Amino acid sequence: MEELLSIISLNWPSAICILIGFGLVIVEMFVPGFGVPGITGLALLLVGVVLAANSVLEAILLAIIIVVLLCLILSLSLRSASKGRLAKTPLVLSDSATKEEGYSSAEDMSYFLGRQGVAQTPLRPAGMADFDGVRLDVVSDGEFVPKGTKLVITKVEGSRIVVSQCAEAKA
Repeated sequence: MEELLSIISLNWPSAICILIGFGLVIVEMFVPGFGVPGITGLALLLVGVVLAANSVLEAILLAIIIVVLLCLILSLSLRSASKGRLAKTPLVLSDSATKEEGYSSAEDMSYFLGRQGVAQTPLRPAGMADFDGVRLDVVSDGEFVPKGTKLVITKVEGSRIVVSQCAEAKA
């Protein structure tokens, strides 16, 4: 090992660049984000290799050692995340907001079920309809409905309101 270190002439500036570069790359492994620490760390590692190496062979050898060490650190951090202390703390939210607890993603439109109204636009099959002064986006049950036709709400699925023509309008 001493022969390897004697081949590579590590001086203070190159050693500082390599150590700070390692630190920044490790920070990027644990705190993923925009990539500033990772890019800066890689740049410092490159500068450290250039400052330490006297030949291309030394630069390649030092780069291989750095890559192996970074792979080892990454595998240890991934192992820690899956089996170690990091695995015991939840990283993903496991709670859910259910309808039974009073949460909903959309306004409950089921109180419109059975109400009658008038088509404000032609329904092909979607359009606008007026129900007691409230304009709603509605969908017909598959057929074309002309403007001004009397409608009844037959089904409400979340924010999707399905209408059909009133029996007196069909006749």
